[in-house]
Amino acid sequence: MFERGVRLLTGENDPYEALRRFFRFEDRVGIKINTIGGKNISTRPDVSLPLALWLGEKNVRPGNVIIWDRTNRELRDAGYRLSEDKSGPRIFGTDTDGAGYGGDLVVRGNVGSLFSTIQEDFVTASISLAILKDHGLAGVTAGMKNYFGAVHNPNKYHDSRCDPYIAEVFDTPSVKGKHRLSILDCLTVQCHKGPSFHPQWAEKYGALVLGADPVATDAVGWRIIEEIRARKGLPSLAEEQREPLYLATAEHMGLGTADPGRIEVIEENV
Repeated sequence: MFERGVRLLTGENDPYEALRRFFRFEDRVGIKINTIGGKNISTRPDVSLPLALWLGEKNVRPGNVIIWDRTNRELRDAGYRLSEDKSGPRIFGTDTDGAGYGGDLVVRGNVGSLFSTIQEDFVTASISLAILKDHGLAGVTAGMKNYFGAVHNPNKYHDSRCDPYIAEVFDTPSVKGKHRLSILDCLTVQCHKGPSFHPQWAEKYGALVLGADPVATDAVGWRIIEEIRARKGLPSLAEEQREPLYLATAEHMGLGTADPGRIEVIEENV
């Protein structure tokens, strides 16, 4: 699915040439996952590890791929085995010895944060690989909000439906300057009562969404959540007054396209 998705996204038949659109062989690639939901609703090892191994096989030095999140505890709780062995993908959290948060406050608009040194220093290119979920405040948590896990104070950024904070965290040099690819894990989608796991609202959707435009990718994720909610007889996010306002803000800031009429979606069954 990853290989076919990247080929469709770039129009390249050769997966090596497709990946060259995003990464150089010498890049240190961080795969930012989301493990706050435990085993039930987190980026699972059987999704992130095949991506990391495929990157190491096709394009990037294997030891230059890091699967990471906020804490080692959350990674272990989601089923990961920590590793700093450079013979393959490395897996560790920001609280690992030698990592931590940077010493300089990064300010952008309403945001002032210390960034994980993994995102700030260790990696030269970044993939956001996150579960697509409904969010009680932001409306949608997807690829852009995933980078809240790269700052030391995400609790400060949940007022006003997380708007403009999601866009402003993304607009910092450590994120925007390194982000190459958004991948939404829609194999299971939490369509209601998110971001925590509620089995009655966890839909087995069976898809991955890949995009080079982080705003457009999240906008497609929003559409998927609305489709599932409508099918289940739930009101729209707008009707619940929690549609993801951050998307329009991000488009206004020049981070990508939120208008569905200007987003091309290519769908294929694998």
